[in-house]
Amino acid sequence: MKKVHFLQSIHVKIVIIYVLLILVAMQVIGVYFTRQLEDQLVTNFFEMIDDRADLLSYNVEQEMIADRDDDDPSLQASIDSLLNEFFNIEQAKAQVIDENNVVVSTSDFTERHIVGQRTTNVLVKRALVGTPDEDIVREPQTGHRMRVLATPVSSEDQTIGAIYIQASMEEIYDEMQQINQILMTGTMIALGITALLGILLSRTITRPIVDMKRQTVSLGEGDYSRNVTVYGADEIGQLATSFNDLSDKLQDAQATTEEERRKLSSVLANMTDGVMATDRGGRVILMNRRAEEILNTTNEEGIEYPITDLLHIEGVTIEDMYQMDEPLLLDFSGIDQEFVVEANISTVTQENGEKNGLIVVLHDVTEQEKVEQERREFVANVSHELRTPLTSMKSYLEALDDGALYDPEIAPRFLHVTQNETERMIRLVNDLLQLSKMDSKDYQINEKTLDLVTFANQIVDRFEMSTKHASIQFKRKFPNKPVKVQADHDKLTQVFDNTISNAIKYSPEGGAVVCTIKQEAHRVVVSVRDEGVGIPKENIPYIFDRFYRVDKARARSLGGTGLGLAIAKEIVFAHGGSIWVSSDWGKGTTMFFSLPYDDGTVEEA
Repeated sequence: MKKVHFLQSIHVKIVIIYVLLILVAMQVIGVYFTRQLEDQLVTNFFEMIDDRADLLSYNVEQEMIADRDDDDPSLQASIDSLLNEFFNIEQAKAQVIDENNVVVSTSDFTERHIVGQRTTNVLVKRALVGTPDEDIVREPQTGHRMRVLATPVSSEDQTIGAIYIQASMEEIYDEMQQINQILMTGTMIALGITALLGILLSRTITRPIVDMKRQTVSLGEGDYSRNVTVYGADEIGQLATSFNDLSDKLQDAQATTEEERRKLSSVLANMTDGVMATDRGGRVILMNRRAEEILNTTNEEGIEYPITDLLHIEGVTIEDMYQMDEPLLLDFSGIDQEFVVEANISTVTQENGEKNGLIVVLHDVTEQEKVEQERREFVANVSHELRTPLTSMKSYLEALDDGALYDPEIAPRFLHVTQNETERMIRLVNDLLQLSKMDSKDYQINEKTLDLVTFANQIVDRFEMSTKHASIQFKRKFPNKPVKVQADHDKLTQVFDNTISNAIKYSPEGGAVVCTIKQEAHRVVVSVRDEGVGIPKENIPYIFDRFYRVDKARARSLGGTGLGLAIAKEIVFAHGGSIWVSSDWGKGTTMFFSLPYDDGTVEEA
């Protein structure tokens, strides 16, 4: 087995997946956390500045409209006091401007020289006309982000001044940078711990998997003696236990695979109904999978599509479908395939009697049409098979009646032909009667214990005696011990006769017919191989059909009715077995059939 590359190892993949999961989780949490924290800090900062601005605006208004005596402090002194009291914020400064754009006071002692000067700030001018404004700018010297805010000071709906505030936001972003560094450090620590834990965890997972891989290699080499070590009672331990059971039952599983496949095919074949629902306007709102297959569309393409267009109904409206009581027969047949569907339509009605939609059930009736066609073909085949010998007999009997009866040379030959044609009709009628019994529900077989080896030897001995002048050699490959099965003696004789006689008919002069009996787990397989021309691959699926012949002219010349293999198939199926054929054109044909076989029951018998 090819060695697994290091990076392709499941051990490495699990560690990488764990590390990536933690990395992604930490990054998602970190981005979300820092984003939310940054937004919260900025929001809190803005709210704090806005609260201080509102409080300062109110107190400045009171000072500006207050009546002052000579003993009272000046307006500038009062506002200076207010700024010292309400705006002692680090890395922030505030200015108070009167209605004439003159700076009355500032909280920044380094800017005391602008007191008494007119300001040209655009935000202040807007605030003086009653429009508060704000912005986030960068300081030219340091590049720090700052929030600038200009809010009007109003009294009795008149703007009597403005407050201009500059507050640095850099402290917030410094804190966020520290938090990001902390998160990065935590992420690296978490990744290291995760990688270590991933290595330990992956070893507990990969160790039993490696054992299972070795066991698989052993099974592929035919060694069923090894068992996978069970390390615990978890899911992997249960898997290992199941794997051990699987190796014990592998041979049995192969024998039952074909039977399970037939069951599954039968279930799938019986799922023939499609269901569709529409809204009030006739547009499709529901389709099941079978409806998609029948209409050769998908749910996405069919939904919201008018049902009349989807069913390819021409000249019929949705109102007409509401009135339909009888099912519609829809023909979806193509060039190479016949496909007929019956559509049963039901109306969905509300409590008030209003029609709210349609339910359409699609049923594939193609098989019924095929059955009817097969019935007609069967009647035609039977008529043809009976007419041919009857026509021949009529011709020879007329010749005898015209005087050939008295000819000593011609009369015996004509009578012999008539007798052969009569026997051929009798065989055909008997085969038809037997098939009719098999088709009936009360068909029964009388099973008893048979030694298949002795039974087969007797059949082959009889054929050797009857074909000793035909230069046909018989070879037997039978077990040296008895192989006992439960079977109907007469019915099983007919199966052997039909298969061996077919091999003899199509074997060349001096050819060999090989009969084989092989024991398997729950069945015994019998095969009959000839050295004839074989069967073309395209004809193999139909050789068990009634009246089917690969070479019709040669089959009739050899006396075949076309029912032998059909009868053999029905008998084998009645015994609970199966029958099949393998053929290479120009090399020969091998006919197989199997019967149920159980060592335990055979020993008791």
